[in-house]
Amino acid sequence: MPECQHFDIGCPSRQLFDQIADKWSMMVLTVLDPGPMRFNAIKRHMEGVTQKALTQCLRKLERNGLLSRRVIPTSPVGVEYEITALGRSLHAPFKALYRWTLDNLDEVEKSRQAFDLRAA
Repeated sequence: MPECQHFDIGCPSRQLFDQIADKWSMMVLTVLDPGPMRFNAIKRHMEGVTQKALTQCLRKLERNGLLSRRVIPTSPVGVEYEITALGRSLHAPFKALYRWTLDNLDEVEKSRQAFDLRAA
């Protein structure tokens, strides 16, 4: 597959990048790292996420093959989510990005403050 140079609308990587790099997807994959979880357990680990946003996120991650969904035949019926091997392959890049944020947070904050002073 040819690489996109301009991230135009037709670039196949653009939609996938949008879906895996959004904050909820990164958080869901991180929360599920220790093992499978049910919906409400995931939600409890993600302060501020709405039920609708989490549902949409889980569906797109499942559609992209990054997690699997298993129906638990209980009463009421339960659903459990688990990271797939493909989803696990994102952990190294996500951890590198997280490490970058920690390593550069002070410099970013200084830049923000300088910008805000110039803009004021």
